[in-house]
Amino acid sequence: MIQSGSPAWWRMTLALCLASFMVFSNLYVTQPLLPMLAREFGVTPLQASYSFTVSTMALGVSLLIYGPLSDAIGRRWLMIGSMLGVVLCTVALSQVQDYNHLLLWRALQGLCLGGLPAMALAYMADEFEPPALLSAVGLYIAANSLGGIGGRLIGGFAGEYLGWSNAFLAIGALGLTLWLVVFWLLPTPQGFKPRPLHPASMARDLGMHLRTPRLLIAYLIGGLNFMIFVNQYSFITFVLEADPWNLSASWLGMLFLTYLTGTVGSSLSGRMGNRFGQPQCMVAGSLLLMVGTLVTLTPWLPTIILGFFINSFGFFFTHSTASAWVSRNATHAKASASSLYLVFYYTGASVGGLYLNQFWQWQHWQGVVMGSLLVLATTAFLGWQLLLMRKREQSVVMKNAGMEAA
Repeated sequence: MIQSGSPAWWRMTLALCLASFMVFSNLYVTQPLLPMLAREFGVTPLQASYSFTVSTMALGVSLLIYGPLSDAIGRRWLMIGSMLGVVLCTVALSQVQDYNHLLLWRALQGLCLGGLPAMALAYMADEFEPPALLSAVGLYIAANSLGGIGGRLIGGFAGEYLGWSNAFLAIGALGLTLWLVVFWLLPTPQGFKPRPLHPASMARDLGMHLRTPRLLIAYLIGGLNFMIFVNQYSFITFVLEADPWNLSASWLGMLFLTYLTGTVGSSLSGRMGNRFGQPQCMVAGSLLLMVGTLVTLTPWLPTIILGFFINSFGFFFTHSTASAWVSRNATHAKASASSLYLVFYYTGASVGGLYLNQFWQWQHWQGVVMGSLLVLATTAFLGWQLLLMRKREQSVVMKNAGMEAA
């Protein structure tokens, strides 16, 4: 097993971080372009958000395939192949002439995008010692946030100055470069043990994960938090492009620099989880999301941005912790367990726009905040339940140890 800080740890972690940046920059490139796409294709804000929703929905579906498949045949080549598919779909997106074809290619791209997130955590769990895994997961999730920032910045600036189609070409060129680097860096796995590919066994694994309370609660926390966090960005772009701010696409793209605090939160999550406990960190992150959401109600642009800085730290702190919790607590079929977490995660992203749109229609941004708080209060409660569950388990272990000593 690979130890934290060793050359092999750095090489593998760097490869997966670059791959993560590439995947998530492609996923999020459309978000700063939503007002532009709405005008270009004559669609509503909700319809424009489908360019993001169809990708996350297809990504979520693909996870059910990639995870179990990688448990049977291996992970490296599946990750490499899916990443190449992402690049090809991005180039195709730059050539579409109508909105339906754009949605079709975004859906196909989503199917390819699922390859890396479905397998990366299991790949690390196979190769790294437990302390090394926690540190690597934190950096990997930090790269997720950097990819989100990069994709949105490129989308915003390239979209404003070169047009939305050239924004896809720009992100495609970057993706191809990163794919070549990852292909060279990513080592052949040494700790992987293949399992026969049996659909019935796959279904049993997924069912067992869902019946494991400590995993199911983490799945719900990740999915519900992401449901709110990522879709808040979609709705705030329509707030900030209108009066009194009238921000352009490039400035809307710069809003996603607030993800930088998410990079910090992800990097700290492993150390804080080891020190204070992972359930405590999930509760704290959910509460920070509530605080940041409330801060955005102040009708002053710097305060709105501050609220998203707080949200980003809280969300990625929780997400990194929950991801590591799943990898650490899954006793078998780790890729399936991690994939199921991400199914909840991206399903949340897919339905969040529809959920928050009801509140948007009611009271615009104030309604979005209200709808967000209802869900975030639920995730904080779920984290508290996970903490109580862990304390009960520790109490039972200590009691049994005392009886044996007697």
